[in-house]
Amino acid sequence: MIKKSIITTIFFCISLTAIAQKVYDIKKYGAKGDGKTNDAAAIQKAIDACSKTGGQVLIPAPYTFLTGPFNVKSNVDLHIEGGAKILASPDEKLYTESAFRENKGEGTIWIGGKNIENFSISGSGKIDGNGISFMGAEEDDAYILKPFNILDPRPHVLTIIGGKNIRIKDAHIGNSAYWTIHLVGCNDVVISGITLLNSLKVRNSDGIDLDHCKNVRISDCYIESGDDCICLKNRREFEEFGACENITVTNCTMTSSSCAIKIGSENMDAIRQVVFNNCIIKKSNRGVGIQNRDEGTVSDVIFSNMIIEGQLTTDTWWGKAEPIYVTAYSRANGNHKDANWRFPKGATEGKVGAISNIYFTNIQCFGENGVYVSGETKDKIKNIVFEGVNVFIDKTSNFPGGIYDRRPSKMDGFVKGSTSGFYFDTAENIKVQNCAVNWGKNKPDYFKHAIESKNVDILKVNNLDGEAAFPQKYEVVKK
Repeated sequence: MIKKSIITTIFFCISLTAIAQKVYDIKKYGAKGDGKTNDAAAIQKAIDACSKTGGQVLIPAPYTFLTGPFNVKSNVDLHIEGGAKILASPDEKLYTESAFRENKGEGTIWIGGKNIENFSISGSGKIDGNGISFMGAEEDDAYILKPFNILDPRPHVLTIIGGKNIRIKDAHIGNSAYWTIHLVGCNDVVISGITLLNSLKVRNSDGIDLDHCKNVRISDCYIESGDDCICLKNRREFEEFGACENITVTNCTMTSSSCAIKIGSENMDAIRQVVFNNCIIKKSNRGVGIQNRDEGTVSDVIFSNMIIEGQLTTDTWWGKAEPIYVTAYSRANGNHKDANWRFPKGATEGKVGAISNIYFTNIQCFGENGVYVSGETKDKIKNIVFEGVNVFIDKTSNFPGGIYDRRPSKMDGFVKGSTSGFYFDTAENIKVQNCAVNWGKNKPDYFKHAIESKNVDILKVNNLDGEAAFPQKYEVVKK
């Protein structure tokens, strides 16, 4: 009798929950789901209706809903059933709204939302950016970018500006022609359990970009991207939103043709109070990169419990297989198609802010290059700690090494230098403790020291396990 009462109570509670949440099936609003018809108008009608009452907009299986741009709104759970797909229309003429306001040269908005609250994406279905259809011819290392006049029509998959209480869970989101998830000035965000797969040959195909965002938690995600997998930044187009801060990223696996985890390079404010923990980076051209190129600062960041695999690739992609990369250089003048948007209004050149209080703990690095730290002046990089960072270096590709990539800076973009386990150039107060450097069997002549340092004020090395690549020729630590 007691068991029967419990079961009855459970079913009653489930029924109340189902009644409480209204469901707005997009097919009831006219969506065809035939993969040919533009279903944007029907999807928008369902979202508009749902936003008035709150509830769920259902993307039902087993249909493919081809669609041009549409806008998400407050109090909506966009639920994509397993086996269902939202597919971006390949018609470039549909994409007319710039992803960066008056700066029209860096893509458009496909799924957008502005000043929304209590919005979520759920379900195990797919949001497909149809990215390859916006590309030019395929080459060995990348797709050619199609020429455009003023507006680059390549759509970003999801752009939310000024959002609060945003939740993105479990969905498959990817195949983007440009950035995939771009959150601008958002507060209180959770992204968890998503699979984000972009072509490794599509340039600018970032995974998750947090732009002037606060109080964000990313966890348990699997990301493959041609460009940065997870990137923190402060773009000048959205400067009113202030600092990017209070960010945690845990339990994620990433692969990138460029940089898997990046802070910068666009940073006109402050990026601070950030933790990356328990992450794996596989076969990336650069593992972790703090790449400051503007007047904003980066401070109080922890990277811990990570495995990083680096490998060299072509110069199409930024990086030279550095597992850990920390640089601060003023941005190059006119180095980019939208250079005028990179500098403060009226300025023709910029300045670079400081990077400080950065901690790397319990990190295993494998690849074709070592850790690289380099600044424009000593005061631009200070208080960097490496604790339990182990570096294994082996030559495994046919791409040339012995090079560091400082793009986009007004200094030389590529700098020749020896490959050492840790290479420090122009900084203040670096600590290396309980770290190790080991070398593989394939050692070209530019493989040299365990630690190489120049123009660094206060370098502390304690309990270093390792030797130079060629112990008979080079010192373990060169200052």
